[in-house]
Amino acid sequence: MTILSCSVDKYIPEGEHMLTGVAVTCDDEDVQKTYMLDDYVTLQTNSKWFGARVPLKIYTLSGTDTTKRSCRFWRKLGEAPVLYDSVKARKTMSDIRQVLGNAGYMKAEVEEFKMEKGKKIKVLYNVHPNERYTIRHIHRIVEDKGLRHYLTVEDTINSLLKKGRPFDVNTLNGERNRITSYLRNHGYYKFTKEDIRFSADTAHNSTEVDVLLNVKLHQEDGRTEATEHKPYTIGNVNFLTDVTILQTPTDTLRRGGYNFISQERPHFRKRLLISHSMIRPGEPYNDTHFRRTYTNYTRLSAISFSNINLTERPGTDTLDCNIIVNHAKPHSFGFDVEATNSAGDLGAAISTSYQNKNLFRGSESFMFKIRGAYEAITGLEGYEGNNYVELGAEATLGFPAFLLPYVKREWGTEHNASSEISLQYNMQNRPEFQRRVLTAAWRYKWNSRNQRVQNRFDLLEVNYVYMPWISRTFKEQYLDSLGRTNAILRYNYENLLITKLGYTYSYNSLGAREQTYGKNAYTIRFNIETSGNVLNAYSQITKASKNYAGQYKFCDIAFAQYVRGDFDYSKSFRIDKNNSVAFHGALGIAYPYGNSNQLPFEKRYFGGGANSVRGWSVRSLGPGAYNGKDKGINFLNQCGDIKLDLSIEYRAQLFWKFSGAAFVDAGNIWTIRKYQDQPDGEFRLDKFHEQIAVSYGIGLRMDANFFIVRFDAGMKAIDPAYTGRDHYPITHHDFSRDFAFHFAVGLPF
Repeated sequence: MTILSCSVDKYIPEGEHMLTGVAVTCDDEDVQKTYMLDDYVTLQTNSKWFGARVPLKIYTLSGTDTTKRSCRFWRKLGEAPVLYDSVKARKTMSDIRQVLGNAGYMKAEVEEFKMEKGKKIKVLYNVHPNERYTIRHIHRIVEDKGLRHYLTVEDTINSLLKKGRPFDVNTLNGERNRITSYLRNHGYYKFTKEDIRFSADTAHNSTEVDVLLNVKLHQEDGRTEATEHKPYTIGNVNFLTDVTILQTPTDTLRRGGYNFISQERPHFRKRLLISHSMIRPGEPYNDTHFRRTYTNYTRLSAISFSNINLTERPGTDTLDCNIIVNHAKPHSFGFDVEATNSAGDLGAAISTSYQNKNLFRGSESFMFKIRGAYEAITGLEGYEGNNYVELGAEATLGFPAFLLPYVKREWGTEHNASSEISLQYNMQNRPEFQRRVLTAAWRYKWNSRNQRVQNRFDLLEVNYVYMPWISRTFKEQYLDSLGRTNAILRYNYENLLITKLGYTYSYNSLGAREQTYGKNAYTIRFNIETSGNVLNAYSQITKASKNYAGQYKFCDIAFAQYVRGDFDYSKSFRIDKNNSVAFHGALGIAYPYGNSNQLPFEKRYFGGGANSVRGWSVRSLGPGAYNGKDKGINFLNQCGDIKLDLSIEYRAQLFWKFSGAAFVDAGNIWTIRKYQDQPDGEFRLDKFHEQIAVSYGIGLRMDANFFIVRFDAGMKAIDPAYTGRDHYPITHHDFSRDFAFHFAVGLPF
């Protein structure tokens, strides 16, 4: 610290001081937390990386000769010493007094204390809120006779202003907005916030305030005569589709009280435009309906531009509405190439896709995608081939509506609901086996009005897994070999039918489209799904046939029966503009029953990887204390029915688009039943805490605007697969065994 201090001093001009510390204290801790007084500090100290002023240290490497290119380079890369500024200090105190004054602490005081040492200075702002003012009386004067009874009698119960409550300017503004919103949603098109005025009167030597609310008459400008506010009604509603010049000849059609005007063949069905509009002829003007209508059209992929214009009919209380919508290019194509590296086996994948955003002129989205992959496999002995080939095709059709009987179309529009049908086929040819997977799904999605909640309901998802061929070597070694038969392996290399029914709930405290990184926010995700219940009931009623394992078969195929639930919670805490802490917890439990003794491979949990305990590579942790010896099938044995993930991560903004992280992860997976192929993998209440794996590490993130590229390096700290000294690699580490590197797109949580 002494070396850094000496090296910084020469970059501080004479008579100036470097700001090394700034803090805000308050007599009332609740006041400080509620109004986040620290956020009003205008001048902050030099930024820190994980508690150290690394950018400042980089700056000190530049030297003092600015004619040198190296000097300019290091100064541009680093950060100059932050100098104390008395003007900004006064602004900080003024801002704190203002925010507290607006909250009712009219006599708040802010003191500044400066502690100088050489060329360094620390600043402390001590805040004294003093007594808070409260509302004594509320007087309402409404000049408009038509609104007087409502605002002075009927609406007072809904008012935000109450006798005895704190006098808060934010509450006054909230009351102004509330009244304005109500009136504009009930036809009063020309009513504005400026028509409501407040005045306050404080008694001498008292902290009580008398509030006067005055609602003025309507006045177009300062020169016209003031008149009473009048409610407006919607007249004509005109849809102008792809109309650029109104003077040119257009086609006009009237349907259901709406006029449709176009200059070319319409790109949209009339029902689409009507159903997504909340503006209806003959109804009172409603401000909320206008905003939601605009939002509805913005969300439709088939529309590139939308606008809503209102025109007042002279001398009347009628508003004509023009809704302008222009179509987007319906067709688009995509092409992707990717390289793969699976445990040293190199490969490549190519995919191409086609999308139509307006298939049936109702903003239906159709997507068709084809993917092919090849991988050269090494290290396999006794097999005829040495490569892996995968071909897949996927078709998805989405509708911007809730296609379900007895559900009003308006409800679906209001909640941004959509319906989706998809069909996928995947073909995998490996030297050990050939696998075919056919998937068909029908699902619904919808959001809450405030866009914080997202819902997804999988009405039906059918997966048919077909194994047309398994090599003789693989069967002899793993499936039919006496003493080596693996029940999990055998179950997952047989034909299987999965019929899924599920629901997913997601909540983001900031809104579905907002990023929580570095902010005070939290997210919740809950999912539950089940499979095979209807088929099992049908099989019992019809006394269907069973296979060798005692499982019922449907169309001569065994079907899976299970229930699975997942809960995920993440919370981020903002320290300052450059630093934050995030916590994540996830719990998943799946239980096979009825027609299944174990879960399908695709529905089991895996431990380790970029989004789990990062000291382990993907699918290499657990279950429990299991330590697999047969590396050839560990990918299958290292899975379970229960998963627990816990993480805490410190995040710091570094420079430009880069940020860093330091993390600690914990968790594992377990099986519900005891399987001989997964010894020590069973969940036991008295033992599971001893089998929780722990890792630590650091990470680097780069924000590429549309996505985040992430690099994480993790080290094992506690390894449940070992006993003795190897159980604690944090003190007896083996880098080749205990280190894992991860590359991923997106944040871990």
